[in-house]
Amino acid sequence: MIVVREYDPSRDLAGVEDVERRCEVGPSGKLSLFTDLLGDPLCRIRHSPSFLMLVAEMGTEKKEIVGMIRGCIKTVTCGIKLDLNHKSQNDTVKPLYTKLAYVLGLRVSPSHRREGIGFKLVKMMEEWFTQTGAEYSYIATENDNQASINLFTGKCGYSKFRKPSILVNPVYAHRVNVSHQVTIIKLDPVDAESLYRLRFSTTEFFPRDIDSVLNNKLSLGTFVAVPRGSCYGSGSGSWPGSAKFLEYPPESWAVLSVWNCKDSFRLEVRGASRLRRVVAKTTRVVDKTLPFLKLPSIPSVFKPFGLHFMYGIGGEGPRATKMVKSLCGHAHNMAKKGGCGVVAAEVAGEEPLRQGIPHWKVLSCDEDLWCIKRLGEDYSDGVVGDWTKSLPGTSIFVDPREF
Repeated sequence: MIVVREYDPSRDLAGVEDVERRCEVGPSGKLSLFTDLLGDPLCRIRHSPSFLMLVAEMGTEKKEIVGMIRGCIKTVTCGIKLDLNHKSQNDTVKPLYTKLAYVLGLRVSPSHRREGIGFKLVKMMEEWFTQTGAEYSYIATENDNQASINLFTGKCGYSKFRKPSILVNPVYAHRVNVSHQVTIIKLDPVDAESLYRLRFSTTEFFPRDIDSVLNNKLSLGTFVAVPRGSCYGSGSGSWPGSAKFLEYPPESWAVLSVWNCKDSFRLEVRGASRLRRVVAKTTRVVDKTLPFLKLPSIPSVFKPFGLHFMYGIGGEGPRATKMVKSLCGHAHNMAKKGGCGVVAAEVAGEEPLRQGIPHWKVLSCDEDLWCIKRLGEDYSDGVVGDWTKSLPGTSIFVDPREF
């Protein structure tokens, strides 16, 4: 008999950790990725406005945790509407919001797969989503994870929706040079919120509670890159505030925020041969000994390592890509100081600024897969029809709380 119930940390922690250890994530093959949640199975969702974790328990006398699932709910942008401003007789674009649920961390013990446990966990989680008023539910999975795709699109009624790219870059033993032609300005959370709401609130998946994200203890800051020598890049005291900046922007600029995933979970690559480990260690030794060579050394990913996540990436102008590259260099140096192994970002497949995000193809995923399902009637602010049938835009806003 299988019972699905809410996770109880006082009695379920050991069982959940055991299932996590046996469920290695990532593409099949000799190398696999293991995620260590640092003793907190809720860490991936607890920063969201509303969240729940369910476990599947088997047995009558001796009970065993054989699966679990996590879910959270938030309000995000799902489209845009035109609001007629009678004073200026211009059409103003405003965001349309919807209540969106996110399924993540579905795990089933390898010894109990193909028994319908995953399906039962998903359906029970969707019941909670519906009761809480969510209008849509979505999941993210690897594009080649056929078992997961079959479960969600074949049995649970989801449809393939977006194919963003996960871009991962190693943190080298040396610091990355940031262009001397670029000035980087750190914004306070209030100013950062203003910039994001004024410029990015109509971007798909933009969280309505962006202020909660930027004020979270895991948020390491929001940074704007401008050309050195411009009125905004001439030193301290030159930042006029986000509203004024967007009213009179420089020729090119970019923005990026950094989230500290290291304090939530650690990753570890398993199954590497001794030769790979030796080669990786050699590159690090040479890089530390001769940092001026700027050797692209391989971090120690074969033991637990942390990462910083770059999100809210955007900008404008002919040199915006260069500005993004400088911001990524700055984020790399922050991650190096923080003892991380990699920095990562997730962007839309057609994101024009992705060329400015350094990454290693071997560590990255060109096509992550997001699947979506409509849970009920759309009660968004306005009539948008069925979001699941909308065409993708060039950009998405990836919430760092769910990465």
